[in-house]
Amino acid sequence: MIQNVGNHLRRGLASVFSSRTSRKSASRAGNDSAMADGEGYRNPTEVQMSQLVLPCHTNQRGELSVGQLLKWIDTTACLSAERHAGCPCVTASMDDIYFEHTISVGQVVNIKAKVNRAFNSSMEVGIQVASEDLCSEKQWNVCKALATFVAHREITKVKLKQITPRTEEEKMEHSVAAERRRMRLVYADTIKDLLANCAIQDDLESRDCSHMVPAEKTRVESVELVLPPHANHQGNTFGGQIMAWMENVATIAARRLCCAHPTLKAIEMFHFRGPSQVGDRLVFKAIVNNAFKHSMEVGVCVEAYRQQAETHRRHINSAFMTFVVLDADDQPQLLPWIRPQPGDGERRYREASARRKIRLDRKYIVSCKQTEVPLSVPWDPSNQVYLSYNNVSSLRMLVAKDNWVLSSEINQVRLYTLEDDKFLSFHMEMVVHVDAAQAFLLLSDLRRRPEWDKHYRSVELVQQVDEDDAIYHVTSPALGGHTKPQDFVILASRRKPCDNGDPYVIALRSVTLPTHQETPEYRRGETLCSGFCFWREGDQLTKVSYYNQATPGVLNYVTTNVAGLSSEFYTTFKACEQFLLDNRNDLAPSLQTL
Repeated sequence: MIQNVGNHLRRGLASVFSSRTSRKSASRAGNDSAMADGEGYRNPTEVQMSQLVLPCHTNQRGELSVGQLLKWIDTTACLSAERHAGCPCVTASMDDIYFEHTISVGQVVNIKAKVNRAFNSSMEVGIQVASEDLCSEKQWNVCKALATFVAHREITKVKLKQITPRTEEEKMEHSVAAERRRMRLVYADTIKDLLANCAIQDDLESRDCSHMVPAEKTRVESVELVLPPHANHQGNTFGGQIMAWMENVATIAARRLCCAHPTLKAIEMFHFRGPSQVGDRLVFKAIVNNAFKHSMEVGVCVEAYRQQAETHRRHINSAFMTFVVLDADDQPQLLPWIRPQPGDGERRYREASARRKIRLDRKYIVSCKQTEVPLSVPWDPSNQVYLSYNNVSSLRMLVAKDNWVLSSEINQVRLYTLEDDKFLSFHMEMVVHVDAAQAFLLLSDLRRRPEWDKHYRSVELVQQVDEDDAIYHVTSPALGGHTKPQDFVILASRRKPCDNGDPYVIALRSVTLPTHQETPEYRRGETLCSGFCFWREGDQLTKVSYYNQATPGVLNYVTTNVAGLSSEFYTTFKACEQFLLDNRNDLAPSLQTL
């Protein structure tokens, strides 16, 4: 049986490699034919904007003002959202933005926006910004952004139609959008928890006070009257206009610290707490919260009031912006230290240090490419939310790939393979007569895996992070000619469906824990991306799929353990099916919560 499976697998792998060139040729031929006929596919929600950067759009450095860019981004994204919704839409939030390149006067800004996924009355819009020099024909990526828009009608409640993704890219974005939405909904609580639980080291007491700039010196307050040109077709202030005003006061505050021309490098999530209308007065307050070696954080708060006599002001928005000062070679310069005011000033100072650590962790974990992520990344309270996000989104992106190749089928268990970039991936699939929620609950607790998978010798629950995330220490017998058994430290993240048609998900990946370092008795194993998906196929009928992504090095060991699923793929998976059937009534009361 093992030999037959090995032969099937090798034939499957050979078919992947041999068909790769033919698939590419067919794809090119198909694309050329579509372009020749003028019938190339285009997302129906896609909106493109191209703007020539004129002197009136630039700052003191002759570069496009980020405030102006934010207005163009917001406008393009809003048009895309309204194209899908068929009604007016308002900006609810804008995720973190990292600016990779500045844009000079005379260059062209190309902005492309399309709806990634629609929920009940809100939708996620993905935005790509690039710059183009028409003389040299060079192009640069400037930034990517994700905005959430809410459809708004005066009389009837809006129920958005669902997006049907067609391309592989659209399928990936559609799948991961649900996980990003989950993060946005808990964003405020996440930041609060991280600030409370993350130990931040700062050297405020040890710094030379004689070389510090008082934070109060950087304080800026400015008021703007919302006029008709600042409003959209509903009379509400453009979100992009508010963001542009925020960037303006933040730049003034940053300049008061450095006495130079600062450059905005990153913006933490904008979240609009409420609308403002024509006739409102908007008060913008900005101050440098903290200055690090080469960067500074500026906090901006926006409040609105209608009449001068009003004592209560509405909190519209808050954001944190990171600035640097670049020299003639575009290298960041050293910045002065900040001396915070006692009380709230010291609180903002320490919170800025915490946010910087969180921001660096988040940018590294969430933004970097899959090929750049190490197999095991350190686990601590400051990055647990983003590791969980990356864990689930990596599996969803693997599932969404459309070039899986059916290698073989034995006993109604299918084996698919996928060669992609630096990875070789396996996908097992079967249909079982068990409810999807029941299968999800049974397999999400790794402590029960030794009951059906003999390659999981023991499983210890190390930490129950929250309701949906847990860390396990797994031991596995020696395989592939090695004398030492293996062990794994695995983060297991589970997710319930966001909408009808979504699967239940159990995502697994390796993490590093100080309490569970590698020991001489075990050979430490690692898994980058693996896990289960469960789709409802009918009443008490579930399609169970297991995915595993590995580096090409595993090709030499196709008959050895692959992060828990051995060369006996089929035998193990059929044992999993029997486990689900034998225990399908064990957790029936718990299903009511799913």
